[in-house]
Amino acid sequence: GGHHPVQEGEVFNMQYQALQELGCGAFATVWLCQDTRRKKQVAVKVLKSREGFADTAQDEVTLLRCVNCMKKKDRAGENIISLLDDFRMIGENGVHILLCLVFEVLGPSLRCLMGNYTTQGLPLPFVKKSLQQVLAGLHFLHKRCRIIHTDIKPENILLYGHDKGLPRLLMDKLNCGQRTHVKLKGAGGDLGNLLEESDLMSIEVKIADLGSACWTYKPFSKEIQTQPYRALEVLLGLDYGTPADIWSTACLAFEMATGECLFDPQPGKYFSRDDDHVARIIELLGRIPAQIAFSWNKSTKFFSRPGALLRLSRLRPRSLPGTLADRHGWTPRAAAAF
Repeated sequence: GGHHPVQEGEVFNMQYQALQELGCGAFATVWLCQDTRRKKQVAVKVLKSREGFADTAQDEVTLLRCVNCMKKKDRAGENIISLLDDFRMIGENGVHILLCLVFEVLGPSLRCLMGNYTTQGLPLPFVKKSLQQVLAGLHFLHKRCRIIHTDIKPENILLYGHDKGLPRLLMDKLNCGQRTHVKLKGAGGDLGNLLEESDLMSIEVKIADLGSACWTYKPFSKEIQTQPYRALEVLLGLDYGTPADIWSTACLAFEMATGECLFDPQPGKYFSRDDDHVARIIELLGRIPAQIAFSWNKSTKFFSRPGALLRLSRLRPRSLPGTLADRHGWTPRAAAAF
């Protein structure tokens, strides 16, 4: 499928020895490697080789180099993953050139942590602390680097700790898809001898994966963001900017706190997933102003007249505090504070 078949023990670029696979996505595999020159472990992202993919991969490198450059001037850059090196190697068939990116080693993703807390969400002090770091990282990307991330979601927020033993503790305690199922202490019920609250609060987060990112002044694509985190302007085909990342972060905040997606649109017999998504946004936030609904041609796909949806008419308005109270048992005071 275009992925380079890596073997454990293989050495990349005469420097990085593959120890184990950390993950595999649509566009790359990530390997834990030993940097034999610097005598430390690193994460090597081996990008997929396919027609027309080289330019996209090079864009990612350029964006990451910009981040590294700006990090020297602003400590807020600590909330973004660091690129340590990049190199190219020839694929097994000798035709495709594979681009490889070398990163600092971080822990598993926020998705992994959330998956171990069943459906009731993460403790609010940790949610608040993590979101502060995500927002600081986005402020750095937006203002310093003039970069829009375009894909903020739990899978792209990675955990780490200043305590060197923390990554191993996280990997041992969390079920991240390949391990025996484990739940975390604090998720309700007798869950055994697992991650303590103090360990949880010592976890920091960093924004990772700039593979879909773009410049604020030069968007690369109209289609951005993973569906549940997709901003309204993107759904409507409007021009987008840095606020699209803030929308995704708000969706992330709700999901961290409740264990449930704020918007989880589904297609129906007579309407699309995008139709349902726009409808759910209207249910939560009210009627879309006509100047937004009709400011781009694509909006005619959704609306018959200002604010009236073409294929969905029976909407059930809901408020955010009401949703937190009714579906998740929050007190009115806690919901208002959130």
